[in-house]
Amino acid sequence: EVLLVESGGGLVQAGGSLTLSCKASGFTLSDYAIAWFRQFPGKEREGIACISTTHGATHYADSVNGRFTIFSDNAKSTVYLRMNSLKPEDKAVYYCAAEYSVGYYIVSLRSATYKNWGQGTQVTVSS
Repeated sequence: EVLLVESGGGLVQAGGSLTLSCKASGFTLSDYAIAWFRQFPGKEREGIACISTTHGATHYADSVNGRFTIFSDNAKSTVYLRMNSLKPEDKAVYYCAAEYSVGYYIVSLRSATYKNWGQGTQVTVSS
């Protein structure tokens, strides 16, 4: 069973940093593409960062490019999202998602690309 568990969310002041973790189990991380999404109340999930854990390629939404960094530690079966220079408008529930990618090159911020999702972790940024 593919299982993703996010952690690392919390309350931080504007300008601060947080690192979210997405612990994967039940599958080989390097066989999957991983992405981070966030969801504001009443809004659709927004893809913000993705990584091909096989190729190392990454892609970011404009809203976070230059502030957030996605990286993986395949030995720990964990993908991270380092968030710097946080803003109050970054407050959201953050989710990681995974999609099998052996034989494919998946670098996508579309939620429909991913079949496997974590439960989410709340990030709150105070002004």
